[in-house]
Amino acid sequence: MKSDPKTFHVKSFGCQMNVYDGERMGELMAAQGLVAAEADAADLVILNTCHIRERATEKVYSDIGRLRKDAGKQGRTPMIAVAGCVAQAEGEEIVRRAKVDVVVGPQSYHNLPGLVARAATGLPALDTDMPIASKFGALPARRKVGPSAFLTVQEGCDKFCTYCVVPYTRGAEVSRPWGQVMDEARALVDAGAREITLLGQNVNAWTGEDEAGRIQGLDGLIRALDRLPGLARIRYTTSHPNDMTQGLIDAHRDVGKLMPFLHLPVQAGSDRVLRAMNRSHDRASYLRLLDRVRAARPDIALSGDFIVGFPGETEAEFAETLSLVDAVGYAQAFSFKYSPRPGTPAAAIAAQIAPAVMDDRLQRLQAALNRDQQAFNRATVGRSCDVLVERRGKLPGQMLGKSPWLQSVHLLTGAAIGDLVEVELTAAGPNSLTGSPFALAAE
Repeated sequence: MKSDPKTFHVKSFGCQMNVYDGERMGELMAAQGLVAAEADAADLVILNTCHIRERATEKVYSDIGRLRKDAGKQGRTPMIAVAGCVAQAEGEEIVRRAKVDVVVGPQSYHNLPGLVARAATGLPALDTDMPIASKFGALPARRKVGPSAFLTVQEGCDKFCTYCVVPYTRGAEVSRPWGQVMDEARALVDAGAREITLLGQNVNAWTGEDEAGRIQGLDGLIRALDRLPGLARIRYTTSHPNDMTQGLIDAHRDVGKLMPFLHLPVQAGSDRVLRAMNRSHDRASYLRLLDRVRAARPDIALSGDFIVGFPGETEAEFAETLSLVDAVGYAQAFSFKYSPRPGTPAAAIAAQIAPAVMDDRLQRLQAALNRDQQAFNRATVGRSCDVLVERRGKLPGQMLGKSPWLQSVHLLTGAAIGDLVEVELTAAGPNSLTGSPFALAAE
């Protein structure tokens, strides 16, 4: 039996939604009187896991072993909780194999305090249910956040891409109610947020009824947030091309607080591969959609996701992905080698691609994406824009922040964290820019 923990540490892996969930788990434990600590000193360590990449499960077991080894050298036996998507997928197997104290899925982590208390008495503490009732109503109020904050508005996925485990680990698409989202947004602003990023597995699938009972899509929610005093910036991620409505495109034209940045994954440039992925869009429809977005907001920065080496992908089909990259000119992008996830349809396809072929294709794709990111950064030099100051830099007087196009910007300024500073972008590197301040931006 272990004693009740007094300190905790949350380590989150993977997507921005996991970052949000990790923050909320920390707030839950703090509300119970626990104090945040570093992992090597905490009584309770929560591993908030991601199941998207290959060998994700083995990485969890490796982390558990390393935690126990390091703690053993100090004569400590911390309580270990595994949360997130690996917990959902593996469940009792983690308890059996790793002998951890708590296992809790991403839809049940609001029960974490009770599970920890149960584990402290030596009883099993496992919860991977996907309850109909939302977890969000059981979470504590937001109290202190940084200048840029995440806000989950939608969870789950109904798209069933053949390579993806999200529908199985996060469940069906569910939208948080309008009032609940607006209340949390106000709380975030009251706690210090100047920018809110709306999160969802398919965030642009969000729908709900506003206070007047009218059905709204994500564009209606964004327009309501635009009227929220004290909020300076709005972003959202991740979107699915099939849910990119004209109303949302129009919001990029009409809503000043909505930043000119869109992350819209395509995954591949070959129509045959897209069909095999069950992506429900093709190359031409995706490019037409981007044309409509750019017509509404000509200065928008585009971001995407790509998978190379999907089972059966030929060299000619990979070349179609490279040509799509050339056609779009992404400001940022994420690219990955295909990872077979147990239980997904793609994992059963016989024509798996050799690792060396995937390595070569990923290097070529990333070279093209890096080329375009640097070109986009260079093209913004000479522009004036507002930078939201998020943290201190390494040099005396240096601050770091984000441009409207989600670029990291270094600037020498006396501005405080959370200030919006009007700057001229004066130099561009591969991953960041330098800005010369004019003045604090007008409220």
